[in-house]
Amino acid sequence: MRQKQRHPLQAMGLMSAIISHLVGSILLGVFAGQWIDSFLHTRPAFLIVGLLLGLAAGIYGLLKLVHHFFSGD
Repeated sequence: MRQKQRHPLQAMGLMSAIISHLVGSILLGVFAGQWIDSFLHTRPAFLIVGLLLGLAAGIYGLLKLVHHFFSGD
């Protein structure tokens, strides 16, 4: 099977979308964790939970994005 030719700008767009998904979800998780910690006075607990949840959400979004990019939809 022959691969469909893609424009180089599509690859740059994919990379910028991947970075924004990862960074955005991690930052959102960290800030949400800090906000919950400030209410409950449990300083690092929800920060770590938010970081891990943000990382998991970023990886999930990354996988969906890459699958969509390579499926040709």
